[in-house]
Amino acid sequence: MLDFFISPAMAQDAGGAGGGIAQIVMLVGFVLIFYFLLWRPQAKRAKQHRELVGGLSKGDEVVIGGGLVGRITKVSDEFITLEISDNTEVNVQKSAVANVLPKGTIKSI
Repeated sequence: MLDFFISPAMAQDAGGAGGGIAQIVMLVGFVLIFYFLLWRPQAKRAKQHRELVGGLSKGDEVVIGGGLVGRITKVSDEFITLEISDNTEVNVQKSAVANVLPKGTIKSI
């Protein structure tokens, strides 16, 4: 019958150290979930994109982020020159390249 009159402060004192350890374990769990579900996959994608951009060369057929398809005619440090049709070239940042296509893809389109 006296259990009804126990205040929340008294109940918290009875729990003591177990609550602090549980909070630390949960915090570590959240950090691990964040790492494996968000940060690690994003870092993998960024590494793959850096490798893709680093491997661009003259003659590669690429798609840029806006969906434009073309053949690389010139490569510089930060930009590529992309031939999108006969006698039509545009300068594009290397980082805009989304994918490298297999050779001959443009002719089949």
